Amino acid sequence: MTEPTAHPEVPWRRILADVPDALIHADVEGVIRAWNAGAEALFGFSAAEALGVSLDLIIPERLREPHWVAYRRAMARGATRGGAEVRTTRGTHKDGRKLYVDMSFGVVKHDDGRVLGSVAMARDATERYLAEVARRAAAG
Repeated sequence: MTEPTAHPEVPWRRILADVPDALIHADVEGVIRAWNAGAEALFGFSAAEALGVSLDLIIPERLREPHWVAYRRAMARGATRGGAEVRTTRGTHKDGRKLYVDMSFGVVKHDDGRVLGSVAMARDATERYLAEVARRAAAG
């Protein structure tokens, strides 16, 4: 695996805070440990509401069991099954709305190889997804 390269003065904390997409880090148990402004905007929960809480906060109830099976498997394996692919999945907004979300996932490891948890980048895909469904229904 290649390590990211950057000038030593790159403000990593600001990059993570200011990236417009949702950035979520959860530990190996699935407890949210990082939640940026993009995650607040997408899911409606403030960092104060999300930090220290299970990822179940944003996972629709019917998808939780398969999510946790895959999550535990990725933590044990030290890699996700889909690699770097972006997947459209369901999410839940604080107000109860169901979202379609484009997400990429990764496993976060310490320099010594220990698995520390997961990271996900996400953006709202609801409009695009529903338009695609409507287009297919009209064509079918």
